[in-house]
Amino acid sequence: MTTLIDSRPTATVAEPPSKRDIRWEYPALAVLLIVTAAAYLCNLSSSGWANSFYSAAVQAGSVSWKAFFFGSSDAANSITVDKPPASLWLMELSVRAFGLNSWSILVPEVLLGVASVALLWATVRRPFGPAAGLLAGLALTVTPVAALMFRFNNPDALLVFLMVAAAWAMTRAVADGRTRWLVLTGVLIGFGFLTKQLQVLLVVPALALTYLIAGPPKLGKRIWQLLAAGAAMIAGASWWLLIVELWPASSRPWIGGSHTNSILDLTLGYNGLGRLNGNERGSVGPGGELPAGGNGMWGSAGITRMFEPAQGGQIAWLIPAALVALVVGILLRGKAARTDQQRAALVLWGGWLLVTGLVFSFMAGIFHQYYTVALAPAVAALAGAGAVLLWRGRHRLWVRSALALAVGLTTATAWMLLSRSASFVPWLRWAVLVVGVIATVAVAFPAPRKLAIGSALAVAFVGLAGPVAYTVDTIATGHAGAIPSAGPNVGGGHRPPWGEGAFGMNGPDGGPGGAMPGADGRNSQPNSRIPIGGGRTDGGSAAGPNGAPGMRGGGITPGGGGAPDMQGDRGQDGGPGNMLMASKPSDQVVAKLEQNGSDYTWVAAAVGSNSAAGFQLATELPVMPIGGFNGSDPSPTLDQFQQYVAEGKIHYFIGGGRGPGSSGTSTSAQIAQWVQENFTAVEVDGVTMYDLTVGH
Repeated sequence: MTTLIDSRPTATVAEPPSKRDIRWEYPALAVLLIVTAAAYLCNLSSSGWANSFYSAAVQAGSVSWKAFFFGSSDAANSITVDKPPASLWLMELSVRAFGLNSWSILVPEVLLGVASVALLWATVRRPFGPAAGLLAGLALTVTPVAALMFRFNNPDALLVFLMVAAAWAMTRAVADGRTRWLVLTGVLIGFGFLTKQLQVLLVVPALALTYLIAGPPKLGKRIWQLLAAGAAMIAGASWWLLIVELWPASSRPWIGGSHTNSILDLTLGYNGLGRLNGNERGSVGPGGELPAGGNGMWGSAGITRMFEPAQGGQIAWLIPAALVALVVGILLRGKAARTDQQRAALVLWGGWLLVTGLVFSFMAGIFHQYYTVALAPAVAALAGAGAVLLWRGRHRLWVRSALALAVGLTTATAWMLLSRSASFVPWLRWAVLVVGVIATVAVAFPAPRKLAIGSALAVAFVGLAGPVAYTVDTIATGHAGAIPSAGPNVGGGHRPPWGEGAFGMNGPDGGPGGAMPGADGRNSQPNSRIPIGGGRTDGGSAAGPNGAPGMRGGGITPGGGGAPDMQGDRGQDGGPGNMLMASKPSDQVVAKLEQNGSDYTWVAAAVGSNSAAGFQLATELPVMPIGGFNGSDPSPTLDQFQQYVAEGKIHYFIGGGRGPGSSGTSTSAQIAQWVQENFTAVEVDGVTMYDLTVGH
């Protein structure tokens, strides 16, 4: 029988649950899942369209099966999003069933979050018992970046679910050695590739090493089983890639984010090796690679990156404890059999944490803090399993010492992270510090049962108080835009390499070097030009559809050059938005676009996907995003655009869309220049519009 407090050494495999276990475990699991669902659903619509870039693609896929399959940004299939479409499919099916609104887009993400918690419980429970599984599920629920991304429409929610599912399947494979579990693991990783491409491969080394070490069959069979898993992984990913590559390019959308209209180019370039070495064509800024010294717009590459201000509050709370648990757990299982399931689980989750964490820490290309959600299951699993292992082994002096070290490091980490936002629940860091010091001392010495229970509760408070506070703040706040961030605003952001004032921003006293505000003017890091936190929708911004923020952006005027003004006039309807945020068009603009809108293939065209997205979501009619997300993709060419105009397929061109690739000699700049020279601009409620059916 397994209990929450048990001083016996752990068995090779957790004992089957007794009737007493079941009486408390399954009600506790039900409470955990219900609370997770209720919390994640709470205030959900405050995020509106969330990332409008993906919401526009969801709208397109909900009315066009071709757009559904390819992941097109618009129903007329001019260009795709810059990821494979798997993460869009659940949302698009939901919109087909329930109509286009914030809830139908975001509820599938919440369900993926609840399912991930349940799968993590089942995966950790198998080798470590009910208490470890429940603690791991709870830790995942309250991880701030998980609470953010399971309420947001970026691809990461499905990615995390599929990675956890792959870990569950591998745990089953280690338990019985059946090939079908290896094949299932490969298929799940393959579909993870169709969600966010190469990122899912970061967990493959841990999965493969786990089975190679601990799989029940003999070595030869284990190797060919892993080869079968690899074949299943390739099949799970390649069917869609092959169809896209073999489909005539003239009858499918341009592959967004690629410069050669190739999914392989996107895979190996912008979404692949470019993220590691910084050599990214189509990056969101010139020169993605970190400069000498490793400091750039994506932070500082190095072993401490996960603890930096931008990332720390998202994920770092339990990383030190997880690492201590990994080392101690391996030592405790040192003399166990090769097939020991607890050691295998530690190898799996520890390998996941180490490989993914190190890649994130040292990658030189685009890195956003919400990527750290990929670490959350591993951290939560090690924290839950480690808590049980260390507690049961506390009769040994060295284990008690390790437990005290874990509690002390967790206390120090929480103090550091909470101190970065001194105005956020200011008493909490002191409470964590005091309780943490007491708990560290208490667990270092043997104690009677009642005192031990008090120590366990104190340890739980130290480990969970900060993440819970950040998660509550995240749930209470709407988030929108391309770069969301969990928790309150903290100091210490990063300076991109564009030079002072490149985004039209001023410092606190009107000089250069100030913070880039989000939608509420406070959700970014000091000394940054790009909104590290993405747009929070609380504060003074005007609401867009279903609560999405309205941003009246600057942007290039047709033919204009220079760097984009990311701020623009915030808090007003109308306007083209900007590279990271879509605006809410005013009723007057929407009415003009909708007039005879169904007569055109595209009711309008705008530079950049987010500039187009707001108008498309407001009208539910195709709007061509010239140049894709950054305005830098050569789609369409000037000749193609001119042909579309000659054929009467595009009604309006909306001026003001922006992106780093939308100026100078880029294709989108050439198109904007041609429109300016050949058509008459009309100002409609602050939006510059060109009627492409008149005057050329």
